[in-house]
Amino acid sequence: MNLLVTGGCGFIGSHVLDHVLAQSAVARVVNLDCLTYAGRLENVTAAAASLKYSFEQVDLRDKPAVVRVVREHAITHVLHLAAESHVDRSIEGPGDFIQTNIVGTFNLLEACREFWQNQKSEIRNQRFLHVSTDEVFGSLGTTGHFTETTPYAPNSPYSASKAASDLLVRAYHQTYGLDTVITNCSNNYGPRQFPEKLIPVVINKAAARQPIPVYGDGLNVRDWLYVTDHAQALWQALLRGRPGETYCLGGGNEWPNLRIVELICDLVDELAPQLGGNSRKLITFVKDRPGHDRRYAIDAGKIEQELGWQPAHTFESGIRETVRWYLAQPRG
Repeated sequence: MNLLVTGGCGFIGSHVLDHVLAQSAVARVVNLDCLTYAGRLENVTAAAASLKYSFEQVDLRDKPAVVRVVREHAITHVLHLAAESHVDRSIEGPGDFIQTNIVGTFNLLEACREFWQNQKSEIRNQRFLHVSTDEVFGSLGTTGHFTETTPYAPNSPYSASKAASDLLVRAYHQTYGLDTVITNCSNNYGPRQFPEKLIPVVINKAAARQPIPVYGDGLNVRDWLYVTDHAQALWQALLRGRPGETYCLGGGNEWPNLRIVELICDLVDELAPQLGGNSRKLITFVKDRPGHDRRYAIDAGKIEQELGWQPAHTFESGIRETVRWYLAQPRG
């Protein structure tokens, strides 16, 4: 397997690299990343020590460069994680999300289609795994779960761009016979997440004794998946998922945002008592985000039944590890 991981210097991508480089089925792993604000070379320090690893600083919007990488490294498998991913940024400037998430995915699909269809018969085993989000499904009410058959109803420019890229991948399977798999996962958390996302924002604000912003009434619900559990699920889907199928990935951990913030505050007080305690007093309610989906929840029964994957972390165990990791990081 010559595996291309896009976005490997990012939060999820770097954990995926750590996981796949340990697998004997992998002969070569190419990390394609353009090193935006959320892509950091320090995230892949361990991965870069592997003889299987190579790095290509390439923007997915640059189609000739993408074509070159696929050809030069004789890519047989793709784990496509690279994306603009922050909802707030998509509201402020949707253009980058359209170009990277839609056009970039198109460029990668085209590069793989052209290369794979021109290969000799001895190269038979190729696969394109597209990593997406549960946000493409829109907002749930107080009950129910997203499944692989839930209709798409994206409510932000970010989720709309991911929905479009999902549909492109599906079309390349249906039209060109490309072996594709799509995964739609719930919110990830864990070490190395860029500090604009909810959980690192709360930890860092609490550690700095600064106001902790909470949108609206704080009762928006998300289903949380620890990042290493996600990496393991992606590997299983890459190896054993059925061609053309979609798999929903969730941690079975539904939490209102306010309860998460309170839990993190309590963990910071426990793990860093020198900060003075009573971190909950820093919680500050702010104006709600436009188009803020009320609730997400994933039914991961399909991947559990077909591939035998289950998350290893509860939210309580994963969030403790996460808080501990962020508190140990140097602060400017």
